[in-house]
Amino acid sequence: MLLVVGADRLGNIEQVLKERGLADYKHITGRQPKMQNGSAVNKLNPSAIILFTDFVGHNVMSNFRKLAKEQNVPFIACKRSMGDLTRCLDKCGLCPQAAHCKEVKH
Repeated sequence: MLLVVGADRLGNIEQVLKERGLADYKHITGRQPKMQNGSAVNKLNPSAIILFTDFVGHNVMSNFRKLAKEQNVPFIACKRSMGDLTRCLDKCGLCPQAAHCKEVKH
């Protein structure tokens, strides 16, 4: 299962994920203090993490990046836009038809 962090609503992002074969995901906004420390990563055991950088603070991003590294799961940090997410997914190979990456920074 993919963990998507940031943004109140995903909007068209849901369609991009489904088209890429990433329909099994859990979305959290990252606004609640109990979610900001990355505790969701441990409970959900995600296969990868996508974090929308324009909707979370620096500490939240650092926490999720650190936890992804500790659990050895791919981590993508991108803006909440279809174009940026598509570019990041193309570069990292997270989609089922491509090889996995470790991290993409934008």
